[in-house]
Amino acid sequence: MDNKELTYKDIPMGYPLCFNNNCAKKDCCMHYQARLLLPEGRHYGPAIYPTAWQDGNCNYFREKRLVRKAWGFTKLYHNVPQRQKAEARENVHAIFGRGNGPYYRAHHGELMLSPKQQNEIMKIIAKFGSTEGISFDHYVTDWDFDY
Repeated sequence: MDNKELTYKDIPMGYPLCFNNNCAKKDCCMHYQARLLLPEGRHYGPAIYPTAWQDGNCNYFREKRLVRKAWGFTKLYHNVPQRQKAEARENVHAIFGRGNGPYYRAHHGELMLSPKQQNEIMKIIAKFGSTEGISFDHYVTDWDFDY
């Protein structure tokens, strides 16, 4: 899983970049490594200030790592009793906030679920039935930009 190379295209729009060249953790920090990929023509954007480094630690340190992200819900409700499927779906919907957009984007692969989100969803499903044999439709290895 560690063979994937981080590229500028991987970095989400608005992701804060770090310019602290003296940081002891810069070699394994996602914010600093993302900054190294900054194209020549980009002159502004969100940044992490050097003042974030205090007492030997950075308040915004984010380990550069790959995680297993998921998408798709067609198999998710298989073990939920029919009479409770609507309620289970409403509970999963609530994780994404208001509106249907984020739920359907995660269902169709436009939005990838972090390991934390996957865990939250499985906890909800466990309240309604067994999670044995239950999985998301698709999994991908991707960079962890989540906070």
